[in-house]
Amino acid sequence: MCATLAVLLALLGATSAIADEFDGIIRIPSAYGMDETIARIKQDVAQKGIMFFDEVKQSELAAKAGITLNPSTLLVFGNPPLGSLFLTSNPDSGLDWPVRLLVRQDDRGAVWVSYTDFSWIARRHNIKDRDAQFKMANSVIQSITDSVRAK
Repeated sequence: MCATLAVLLALLGATSAIADEFDGIIRIPSAYGMDETIARIKQDVAQKGIMFFDEVKQSELAAKAGITLNPSTLLVFGNPPLGSLFLTSNPDSGLDWPVRLLVRQDDRGAVWVSYTDFSWIARRHNIKDRDAQFKMANSVIQSITDSVRAK
């Protein structure tokens, strides 16, 4: 029974992004190394006409502070006409906009792409009047992360 459940959960995890209910983070394995993952995500964001704001190389910042950190880069991008609507529903939701997507390498060398699930953000900020917009945001981020998802 436990083995069957483990296989079922593994299959579900391989086919869809499911947020951790505790923290709302969706973690997706990348099929590529760090540089290729970042390049592909940035290319997909640009092709979609989404504004790219920043690339924060966290591991480089850590190294400058004398701290060893596995490769970790935060990508910041968004669509102001869409993202601003969330702020009109709850100004504090600006803590979660624009979109932040983390690309990081674990101790085994696997690369992961992580972001906060937009449905979780809606619940966090008690936004109930933007269902269509959150659905659109979830669809777009899933499309972006699918460009690097390990099959």
